[in-house]
Amino acid sequence: MSRVAKSLPHLASCMRAGCLEAGCDEAGRGCLAGPVFAAAVLLPEDFHCETLNDSKQLTEKERNSLRLMIEQEALAFAVATCSPEEIDRLNILWASVRAMHKALAALSLRPAHILVDGNRFRPFEDIPYACVVKGDGKYRSIAAASVLAKTYRDEYMKNLAAEHPVYGWEKNKGYPTRSHRLAIQQYGITVHHRKSFRLLEEPPDSICNNSCEQN
Repeated sequence: MSRVAKSLPHLASCMRAGCLEAGCDEAGRGCLAGPVFAAAVLLPEDFHCETLNDSKQLTEKERNSLRLMIEQEALAFAVATCSPEEIDRLNILWASVRAMHKALAALSLRPAHILVDGNRFRPFEDIPYACVVKGDGKYRSIAAASVLAKTYRDEYMKNLAAEHPVYGWEKNKGYPTRSHRLAIQQYGITVHHRKSFRLLEEPPDSICNNSCEQN
């Protein structure tokens, strides 16, 4: 992968030119197990990469390659987590925000502006911020943060899978696949599962009854 003279038109370099702007994103909000990860990234304004995009639009190989480039060329970056216990206590939205705050606090450079993927955030210190819905497909710094959060979390879940092989975390990364829920039903939960989440699928007759009650 190489730097190119012209970036993809759909990824803007920044929202506020001429200042240190950090992009923030998270990975793992919808999972049944494992921490939520968040990353904060400060990129040079002249950073260009033809393949940088929302991490969900990339292959695993592309994400891992981009991770190396981002870590080498970012002005500063940090990755942080919130545990399943924190998620259960705070709820997943505010645990994700807290993880972003941790990542921002760990940056070696203090940003003058923060870009956040999504539509909810809480102020970090006295730094102005902007929430951008689907920002990981609009701004380079948020896309870079999405790549770091995703690759770090995937790596973590693959390592955790070796300790708990029955749940298939090396493949599903803790997301609510049918095989993951069946494993929970058969083997129970671990300390890594989020107890505030619906871990088991509702039986078909229960789903039908709920639908009838709502109607």
